[in-house]
Amino acid sequence: MSWRDKLFGQGKRSGARALNTRAVSYSSSPLLASKTPPWRSRFLVALVGLAFAGLLARALYVQVIAEEFFKRQGEARYSHTVELPASRGRIVDRSGQVLASSVAVPSIWAFPKEVDADPVKRAELAKILGLSAQELDKRLDPATRFVFLRRQADDDTAARIKALNLKGVFQDREYKRQYPEGEAAAHVVGFTNLEERGQEGIELAFQKDLQGRDGTRSVVRDRLGRVVEDTGERVPAMNGRDIDLSIDSKVQFFAYQRIRDAVAEHKAKAGSVVVLDVQTGEVLALANFPSYDPGSRQNLSGEQLRNRALTDVFEPGSTMKPIIMALALETGRVTPETPIDTSPGRMTVTGSVITDAHPHGVLSAAEVIQKSSNVGITKLALQMQAREMHEVFTAVGLGQRPQINFPGAVTGKLRPFKTWRPIEQATMSYGYGLSASLFQLARAYTVFARDGEVIPVTMMRQPSSDPVPGIRVFSPKTAQQVRTMLQMAAGPGGTAPDAMVSGYSVGGKSGTAHKQEGRTYAGHKYRSWFVGVAPVSKPRIVVAVMVDEPSNGVHYGGAVAGPVFSRVVAQTLRQLGVPPDLEVKPQIVASSKPQAVEESF
Repeated sequence: MSWRDKLFGQGKRSGARALNTRAVSYSSSPLLASKTPPWRSRFLVALVGLAFAGLLARALYVQVIAEEFFKRQGEARYSHTVELPASRGRIVDRSGQVLASSVAVPSIWAFPKEVDADPVKRAELAKILGLSAQELDKRLDPATRFVFLRRQADDDTAARIKALNLKGVFQDREYKRQYPEGEAAAHVVGFTNLEERGQEGIELAFQKDLQGRDGTRSVVRDRLGRVVEDTGERVPAMNGRDIDLSIDSKVQFFAYQRIRDAVAEHKAKAGSVVVLDVQTGEVLALANFPSYDPGSRQNLSGEQLRNRALTDVFEPGSTMKPIIMALALETGRVTPETPIDTSPGRMTVTGSVITDAHPHGVLSAAEVIQKSSNVGITKLALQMQAREMHEVFTAVGLGQRPQINFPGAVTGKLRPFKTWRPIEQATMSYGYGLSASLFQLARAYTVFARDGEVIPVTMMRQPSSDPVPGIRVFSPKTAQQVRTMLQMAAGPGGTAPDAMVSGYSVGGKSGTAHKQEGRTYAGHKYRSWFVGVAPVSKPRIVVAVMVDEPSNGVHYGGAVAGPVFSRVVAQTLRQLGVPPDLEVKPQIVASSKPQAVEESF
C-alpha cells in the first residue's frame, strides 16, 4: 500500500469517527438523563446567604454596637495607664525638723516567663537577693505573670542586679518612709506599710492628708514591658500635705533618754513621759520605753508597739489628793492652815482600815499634801458628797477619752457616783477605785498650772503662742494655794525632794500604787509616777512621769519618777527659753541630799 493509500485511508477513518461522534445524543446518557432536585440548589444559595448575613451582623456588632468595648480591648494589648505615685507628706516638729519623710528607692521585679534561664546568672541573682536557688525558682514560677523580687531595695543591691543584665528582670523607683528620730519619736510618728499606708501614730491618724493623690500617664509598651511612647493626657500627681506637730524633737529625745535610763536603773518593765505646754495646750513630748525603730520593724512585739502614755490605764494613787484638796478649799471646808488630826495614822471606814506610811499626828491641810496622808485626805473626802467628787473628777477630764486626734487614747474608768459606797469614796480620794492614763493625768494638772482652768490639748503646732482658753473648774486663788502645797511636796520635808530643779521652782505630787492582778493587788508589784508643774511662780509646763514595776529595791514615786521629772523639766525650760525664777547659789561643799518622806499609798 502506497503512502497515498495509507494517508487517504487514515483520513477516511478519521472522518467516519467524526460522523459517529456527531451522531451520539447526550440526552440519552444515563448520567445526564437524571434531573437535579431544585431544593439542593436553593439550600446552597440559602447557606451562602446566611453566611453573608452572619458576617454582616458581626461587622455591625463589632463596628457599631460594641465599638467601644473592642476599641478598649485593642488598646489594652498595647496601651497602658501608668500610675505616677504621689510623694507622701512629711511629718515635722514645731521647728520644722523632719520626723518622717519619703525617699525614692529601687524595687526589683520580673516577668518569670521571660527571665533568662542562664543558671550562672540566676545563681548570682539568688545570692544578691539572699535567697536559695530553690526559693528563687519558686518565685520565678512561669505560671506567675509578674512578681516582685525585692521591694524597697538599697542602691547597692539594685546596682549589682542591674550589672547582671538579666533578661526579664526590671527595676522601678518606689517611695520608702524614713524616720530620722528613730525610736525616740516612734510612738508619736508611727509607721507605714510597704504601700505607704499609715499603721500607727500620726501616720495612721492623718493618713488621708499625708497620702496625697496619685497621677496617671498613658503609654504604649512593647512585649517586654518597655515604654515606647506617651499617649493621651498626663494627670500630674498631687503630693500629700505636710503635718506640723507640736512636738519639740529635742525635748522628745531628751525625755526618751531619761525614761529609758530610769527603766534600766530601776530594772523596771516600762516607762512613759508626757510634757505639755500650759499656755497653748501643745504636747511637747510623748515618750515611751521600750520603743522600736519605725524604719526597721523586724520581730516587733506588742510591748514595743504600745503607746503606754495613751493606752495604759492605772489607778493614779496619791496624785488624786491635790484635786480633792482643791475641792475642799473651793467649797470653804478648809484653808491651807486648817488643822487635821491624822493620829494614830489609821482609821476605819465601814470595816476597812486606811493607814498612813507613818503616824503624823495633827497636820495642816497643806501638810496633808506635803506628807501625802491617806487619813487626812480621807477625812476631807468623807465630808463631801459623792456627786461633788464625781463632778470635779469629770471636770478635769477623768473618765473621758482625751479629745486628741491620735489613735489609741483610752477613756479610763470612773463609775457613776450613785454606786459609790463610803469606803469607795474614801479610797478614790487617794487614787484607788478609778483609773486614768498618764496623758489624762498630765492634762488634769493643767487645772493647777492655769489658775483653775483645765485646757484642751493638741498634737498640732498652734499658730499663736497666746494662752488657749480653758474651762473654769477652780478659782485662781484655789489653784495658787494648791500649787504652793505641791511645791512643799516636791521640796525638803515632802515626798519628792528629788524632783527639785536648780534655778526653777517646781511643784508636783508623787504617786505609788500596787498593781492590780485580777481582783486582787500584787504584793510586790508597783507603779510609780510623778506629775507636776514648773515654774510654780508662773507655770509654763506640766510634766508627767510613770515607771512600771520598778524592782531594784526602790518603788516610791518620789524616788523613782521624781528624778526623771527634774531632768526633763530643766531641759525643757531651757529649750523654751524660760528664765530661772530662783537664785542659784554657788556651793563649795555639796549639802546632804534632802530625805524624802515615805508616802502613803
